[in-house]
Amino acid sequence: MRVKFLTAFFLFSLLILKASAQNSVTLNINLHPIQTLVINPSQDEVTLNYTTKEHYKSGVTSEQADHLTIYSTSGFQIRVISNEPLGKKLPSNSIAIIPSSGSKPITQSSIVYLKKNLSDQEEPIITSTTGGIDRNFNISYKGAGANMYIDYSDASDTATTYTYNVMYTIVSQ
Repeated sequence: MRVKFLTAFFLFSLLILKASAQNSVTLNINLHPIQTLVINPSQDEVTLNYTTKEHYKSGVTSEQADHLTIYSTSGFQIRVISNEPLGKKLPSNSIAIIPSSGSKPITQSSIVYLKKNLSDQEEPIITSTTGGIDRNFNISYKGAGANMYIDYSDASDTATTYTYNVMYTIVSQ
């Protein structure tokens, strides 16, 4: 009787083990590239004022700290382009865009900064091999010196203003 009981118990145990089965599921994680670029809202208008002889001789620079903030899930490139205003205009390529690290920089070993003159062709100014969350970049706008802008002001007593729309774009690398 004991042997029958042990045999029955053994067979029942095998049935229970056999009844439990394994199965699997495939889990897909889709990581889509996300890039955002925000211009500091308090710096959405930059002015280069030429008010002295020294300004015309040496140029004028406006440094905008933490001007651009990015969020990027992968390596990226920031590009700049400007439009040409209608009517009388300054040579846009006489205005330089100079990027540098902001208060929350990307690791220096993975980033390249390029000084570029404004153009109606998109130009890269920042290239990074890594992404980043809320990383900042300073941008300096430098107008020409060497008296390049002589004869561009009107004969009135007020300043002559030339306006350019400067656009920044971020793309994944």
